[in-house]
Amino acid sequence: MTELSIPHYDSATTVRSIEVEIDAPPSVVWEVLTDLDNYPHWNPFCINVKSTLEIGAPVEMTLTDYSGATETFPYTEYVCAVVPERLLSWELRPTEVSAQAARRDQVIEPIDETRCRYYSTDAFLGEEAHQIMADSGAWVKRAFDDTAVALKARSEALYTERGLRSPTP
Repeated sequence: MTELSIPHYDSATTVRSIEVEIDAPPSVVWEVLTDLDNYPHWNPFCINVKSTLEIGAPVEMTLTDYSGATETFPYTEYVCAVVPERLLSWELRPTEVSAQAARRDQVIEPIDETRCRYYSTDAFLGEEAHQIMADSGAWVKRAFDDTAVALKARSEALYTERGLRSPTP
């Protein structure tokens, strides 16, 4: 099994989604996470995304505004970790214009050959971390929870469509 390198972050400035148990193998969940063209069909938060998913590559996203507005907004982060079927991560780097920094980790934990767990975290980093958490932690949590539930549904449906799993009653 590949060793994951997920840094430990301050829990006061880190959002963690619910953990979902998915009745599909990690390979199917990984396929859904990396099939960026199909995000608009299943992901309620990240409704459009473009990237090569190579380390250092931009991840150009269109996100639903969970803060209460009805608009969407563009957001770009950069791929910082790829461990097939286990971890997909990207980060917001501080710039001359903004000191904001963050890292999102999407984690797949195998249970057995046909099931796994998924959760994601967003660690707000840098001098503005506590303020960002106060301003946006609650809506990021809702967005990540919705994404986890949607990923579970999409992965299980794909696995069932392929005739590899019986539909749940």
